Amino acid sequence: MARTGRRPGDSGTREAILDAARETFADKGFAAASVRAIATRAEVDAALVHHYFGTKTDLFVAAMELPFDPAAVVPALLEPGIDGLGERIVRFFLGVWAQPVPRARIQAILRSALTEETGAALLRDFVTTEVLGRVAAALGTPDAELRATLVGTQLVGLGVLRYIVRVEPLASADADAVVAAVAPTIQRYLTGEL
Repeated sequence: MARTGRRPGDSGTREAILDAARETFADKGFAAASVRAIATRAEVDAALVHHYFGTKTDLFVAAMELPFDPAAVVPALLEPGIDGLGERIVRFFLGVWAQPVPRARIQAILRSALTEETGAALLRDFVTTEVLGRVAAALGTPDAELRATLVGTQLVGLGVLRYIVRVEPLASADADAVVAAVAPTIQRYLTGEL
């Protein structure tokens, strides 16, 4: 009599789903990729994708090996309110970059986005939907999307100059000094005159 259910040991299903997700996200971008399309490419049921990874965002985080989950982090940053959000964002951003493994992953993602259109489109879709979109929704102003993207420009520029190109004295500046210099600009983008 044949056994039913999952095979014992490592079936390779999780890795097949991750491979299919990377290919699907690269082909279609984050917004257009669906869990069903990823499951089809991995030759598994969509329920199995949800079993292993939960949401499409969780799958993206795992597939791209992101060092944090925006679906958890952004609400936590927003929870205390808009006042002081600029400082919280910059402190979180510098904290992620300060850790060697997350820094290496972010550097790889940014390098890919800066040199390949596919990487740029994928990062743009994801950041627009999962990070900046959440911030814009919390602002609730008519120009919220512009404000959120201005925050993104400041952070990407800071990351590239401080951690990838390593421009001095910014590269070796104390984190608290960087927060003190950058956070007011981020806060102005969020709540001040543009």
